[in-house]
Amino acid sequence: MVDKGKGPATKVSAGLLDLLNQAIARELQVAIQYMWQHVQWSGVKGFAVHDELKSIGIVEMKHAEAIAERLFYLGGTPTTKPTPIFVGKTLKEMIEQDIKDEANAVELYKQIVEVARKEGDETTNRLFREILQQEEDHHDTFTTLSEDL
Repeated sequence: MVDKGKGPATKVSAGLLDLLNQAIARELQVAIQYMWQHVQWSGVKGFAVHDELKSIGIVEMKHAEAIAERLFYLGGTPTTKPTPIFVGKTLKEMIEQDIKDEANAVELYKQIVEVARKEGDETTNRLFREILQQEEDHHDTFTTLSEDL
């Protein structure tokens, strides 16, 4: 429970708050990136990928919201700026970039889990363990989709 006027019960470092903002920027990036890839891609191979890009983009936006809510609760200000967005010109280019972005997310989120654990922030730790599993699933999806490109 939060005492009125005293801020959150959990105290975390500025470093953890910064990592959470990096995570928000990354989630905003891929939510936009996947949605624009979904909108712009067509063709036979794109048909199979089309709906997957849209659904993963929506999941990523939900991640951004959950992380922003946690960051705000902890006393931080969520960023509104995504990391650079790369839509790509070919399906192969898109999916290769998406694989890299998901791999980078997995590494960042493992780092956040570790820092949260060290700082005794179990809520952030649990949140990022859940998101980490979904990011690993996204990485697996994009890796599988790339096999036939």
